[in-house]
Amino acid sequence: MENIIEVKNLSKNFKGFKAVDDVSFSVGKGQMFAFLGPNGAGKTTLIKMLTTLLHPTSGTILIDGKNPVKEQDETRRAFSIVFQDPSLDDKLTAYENMEFHAVLYGEKKNTRKERIENLLKFMDLWDRRNDLVEHFSGGMKRRLEIARGLIHYPKILFLDEPTIGLDIQTRRYIWEYIGELSEKEKMTVFFTTHYIEEAEQIADCVTIIDHGKIIASGTPKQLEERTNTSNLADAFIKLTGENIREEEAGNVERMRSFQRMHRR
Repeated sequence: MENIIEVKNLSKNFKGFKAVDDVSFSVGKGQMFAFLGPNGAGKTTLIKMLTTLLHPTSGTILIDGKNPVKEQDETRRAFSIVFQDPSLDDKLTAYENMEFHAVLYGEKKNTRKERIENLLKFMDLWDRRNDLVEHFSGGMKRRLEIARGLIHYPKILFLDEPTIGLDIQTRRYIWEYIGELSEKEKMTVFFTTHYIEEAEQIADCVTIIDHGKIIASGTPKQLEERTNTSNLADAFIKLTGENIREEEAGNVERMRSFQRMHRR
């Protein structure tokens, strides 16, 4: 399988704290890739480096053959990302949010209209297309963000906790659609989730990170066999431990302090 993401010996330090520590992995074209880890494990930091939002301290990244540090614009054309935190413009309508995103990615007027309509209908938002997003519920906003992320049929779709706050029927509906689109368009899906059963049911490969290091990688079945467990959730706990991660708040604050300092 041809790799579309290649990461080698990647590290990121924040003022003496190593958030990502010598990480290497690859993701195949068209693969459904789950990236899992406890709170504070390094997931968000790594995703930010993959998507040009953070520069690594050391190591190399290739996204569709492009270097996200030296070729930011070219790299960004290859992917779309649905963030864990809300990123919609509440003062625009649902349609305007979709259209603005499509224009940014250079979609032609005749094709973007059709895609916007199809995606909003799929997400059951077409009847609300002219409503301001500030009046949407949390679940509606999440559906709109996913629709927006699919507007230009990216080669890679990064999803950071994409279905959080959605009911189980909507979650299943969205994953079925993303899976079909991935198969049809050979779109790679790189996702994190707190719903471990999603990774178990959907992912071709699951990679687990903890304390900034990758500790296991394989199919859900392979991870279960390795840990002598009967499901991915139990395998995850066995690999990462049962303790609540009290260090998360401190790690996040150190990262934010470092980022504020470098924005000045």
